[in-house]
Amino acid sequence: MRIGIKRLVLDVLKSHEPSLPELATRLNDIDGVEEVNISLVEIDQNTESVKITLEGEDIDFDEVSKCLIDNGAVIHSVDEVAAGKKAIH
Repeated sequence: MRIGIKRLVLDVLKSHEPSLPELATRLNDIDGVEEVNISLVEIDQNTESVKITLEGEDIDFDEVSKCLIDNGAVIHSVDEVAAGKKAIH
């Protein structure tokens, strides 16, 4: 039995497009992702630094990574990962 990722927190640098709501919707469309929270950390003329939190039963990190790259974003760091048979609170 494979134990999936339940929570993933990423520090991401992205361009202004797509918008935060649009990016959140695209990430939420990934199988296994049930909730997406994106917080704007810093903004400059060309980019936005954001903190992305994903929650679900079986988050596929490779699919999340691909989605971000396809949308002009790059992962700076993986700040938190939770995996197991039940969620950690």
